[in-house]
Amino acid sequence: MWNPEIPFNALPPLPPKDIDLEPRQVLKATIDARIALATLAQAGRLLPNPNILTHAVPLLEAQASSEIENIVTTADALFRHADSGGGDQATKEALRYRSALFTGVESIKNRPLTAATAAQVCSTLQGRDMTIRAVPGTRIYNPATRRIIYAPPEGADLIRGKLSDWERFVHADDDLDPLVRVALAHYQFEAIHPFHDGNGRTGRVINILMLIEAGLLHDPILYLSRAIIARKNDYYRLLRAVTADGAWIEWILYMLDAVRVSAASTTRRIDAIRVCQDDIAERARAATTGGRDARFLAVLFEQPYCRINTVADRCDVSRQTASSWLHALVGTGLLSDRKVGRELLFVNDEFLGVLTRPE
Repeated sequence: MWNPEIPFNALPPLPPKDIDLEPRQVLKATIDARIALATLAQAGRLLPNPNILTHAVPLLEAQASSEIENIVTTADALFRHADSGGGDQATKEALRYRSALFTGVESIKNRPLTAATAAQVCSTLQGRDMTIRAVPGTRIYNPATRRIIYAPPEGADLIRGKLSDWERFVHADDDLDPLVRVALAHYQFEAIHPFHDGNGRTGRVINILMLIEAGLLHDPILYLSRAIIARKNDYYRLLRAVTADGAWIEWILYMLDAVRVSAASTTRRIDAIRVCQDDIAERARAATTGGRDARFLAVLFEQPYCRINTVADRCDVSRQTASSWLHALVGTGLLSDRKVGRELLFVNDEFLGVLTRPE
C-alpha cells in the first residue's frame, strides 16, 4: 500500500504490467496529437527564416515551464535580456532553461538520451553541477496545506538503478507509440525525482528531447509548457493519481491533449508571425534603404529586441550604417527604441506583440 510519507522505493519499472496502454480513446488522441505535430512542422517549414522559431519558441517555453515552478518572469523581460543573460533572478533562471534545452538538443545529436543527459540538462538549469540525490529526507509538499503528498525513492544506488530502468524504457524496441512513451517516461522521471532541485523543468526539457529523438519534431519549437500551465492543477493531480491508483490512461490522455493543444497553438502563432513578417518587410522595403536588405529583415525577426552591433555583424556593414537603418525604421514607426542601462535597443513591437499575445 503506497504511503505518501514513506519513500517510494518500490516504484515499479516501466511499462506498467497488466494494463492496455493504448485503448481506443488513447489511439484516437494519439492520432489527433500526431496530426497537430505534423501541421506544426509544415507551418514551420513555410517560414522564410526558421531561426525565428528556434530563437523565440524556446524563450516562451522557458517562461512557461519556469512559471509552473513559481519562477515568474515576463516574455518581454526574457526577449530583452536574451543575448545579455541579464535581468532579475527569475529572468536569469528562465534563460538558463533555454540554455538547458539547447544543451539537451545538442547532446542528443551525438548520443542517445540518457540519465547523463538529464544530469547535464539539470546542471545547466541550476547553474551548478547536479548529481544524484544522496541525502535522505526529500519530500514533496502541497503548497497550500504543507502536507506531504509524495516521498520519492531514497538512496543514490537505488535511484541510479531506477534511472537505468527508465533509460531502457525510453529506448525500448517495442510497438508503443512514441507519444505514449513520452507520457509514461515523464511520469517515471518525476516519480524518481533524481536531483535535489530542478526535476520538473528537467523533465519538461526531456519531453521535447524525446519528441525530437522520435522524429516528431526537428527542432525545439513546441510550446508545450503553456498547455500544462493552463491545467496545472490537473497536471499534479494526475501525476499523483498514477502513483496512488495506477490511473495511467487518464495521465496519458492528459499528456496527449497537451501535445495536441500546444502544437495547434504554436501553429497559429507561426501563422501570425508569417503575416506580421510579410507586412513589416513590405513596409520596410518601401520606407528605407535598409529595408531592402534581406539579411537586415532576417535579423529583425530573429529577436524582437535588436542591437546596432548585431545588425552590423550580421549584415556586414559599419556601425554607422546599421544605426542609420535602425533609426530610419524608428522614424517610420516600424520599430521603437528603448534605453536599457547604457545600451540602446530597437524593438520590433508588432513582432513582440505576436509572440507574447495570449490565446
